[in-house]
Amino acid sequence: MKHNILKNIFDFLENEENIRAPFMWKWLNNEPLTEDDLHINGDLDLTFSNIESLPEGLKVGRNLILTFCENISSLPEGLIVRVNLIVEDCSQLYSLPKGLKVGGTLYIGTSPLGEYSEGELRNMVGDDGYLKRIHYL
Repeated sequence: MKHNILKNIFDFLENEENIRAPFMWKWLNNEPLTEDDLHINGDLDLTFSNIESLPEGLKVGRNLILTFCENISSLPEGLIVRVNLIVEDCSQLYSLPKGLKVGGTLYIGTSPLGEYSEGELRNMVGDDGYLKRIHYL
């Protein structure tokens, strides 16, 4: 019932007011995502989220925060995070995706991410980015 009410509200806002439905609402409810939906202008804070993955083509304009996301097991190839990517306490995330680009700091806290060489991580953040890795599980 609540889902249908929210869907009607978001449909009205999109069709009549040209206001997009929130990305997370669409993603969690299997609503179709447009190219515009995949370009998040600000932060995407998924702290304590139950998501298992993120969609292909996702670009985050500021920070992507993945803390205590115990079910996430993969990130999409080609993920772009313009500022910081924070990964901490994501117990099912064992690797970073190919083509990952982080414009600021790549912060890896307590997560079982595999071993990456300094060169591999530097390639993800570029010459102006920073790396911060706390410890491994």
